[in-house]
Amino acid sequence: MQIEFLGTGGAVTTPRPGCSCAVCVEARAKGVPYSRYGPSVFVHGPNLLIDTPEEIKDQLNRSRVTHIDGAVYSHWHPDHVMGRRVWETINGDWLHWPQHHRVTPIFLPQQVAQDFRVRLGLWEHFEFLQWFGVVRVIELADGQTFSLNGVRVTPFRVAQAYVYAFLLEEGDRRVLIAPDELLGWSPPDFVRGVDLAVIPMGLPEFHPLSGERIIPADHPVLHNEATFAQTLDMVRAMQPRRAILTHIEEPAGLNYDDLLRLEVRLQADGLAIQFAYDTLVVEV
Repeated sequence: MQIEFLGTGGAVTTPRPGCSCAVCVEARAKGVPYSRYGPSVFVHGPNLLIDTPEEIKDQLNRSRVTHIDGAVYSHWHPDHVMGRRVWETINGDWLHWPQHHRVTPIFLPQQVAQDFRVRLGLWEHFEFLQWFGVVRVIELADGQTFSLNGVRVTPFRVAQAYVYAFLLEEGDRRVLIAPDELLGWSPPDFVRGVDLAVIPMGLPEFHPLSGERIIPADHPVLHNEATFAQTLDMVRAMQPRRAILTHIEEPAGLNYDDLLRLEVRLQADGLAIQFAYDTLVVEV
């Protein structure tokens, strides 16, 4: 398997429109790896796409992706689903009659399917895409797995029960991909020691290099989102062979160079951690 990071930003991408902070100015001038699109990952081998943020068309156009054999959604939040028109764009046959659309299976874990029925018009849109003939929606009950090209995919709920992470297994190789929302999560035994863990960075309550407080102690976001310190505790509990942190929010105020320096510190402390950037490809 190869993991390709299509987008490594969060709900607030980098650069943020209209922002003149140093991080955003630099990102506009330099592009990747300083700029970050919304959160999405592609797994080569099973050819599985995880989530479709607003920028997914541009992400796919610059990627190594040539064929998508299936897609799965982790939860209903806008930064993970608002690029869903991509299925119409890439699978529609606009030249022939009768039309010969490509059809992509879309796997929806149990709670995701339920939330799609009541959030953001998602179910209506996927019903249209299915009627149009470009997707096939497959609902999964909790505990149900699916396989693509010899890779077994197990969706499972994290602490916030509307969000799913995914364990991918091929032979003796195991990859955990947890796209978002790990507040309160304790890694279960079956993900301990995975070859690769892909998880969100979490919000840095304190600047991880200077120690300066970034988020006020009474800010409500600290009750709704996992912090960077909590994320490090999750990595320590999991003991993966390698961890890659993604979903890096622009308000954190960290540029690509800051994250490289932070990698060095973390690795010196015995944590095999890397920070993702858009277009990064890693072999498992």
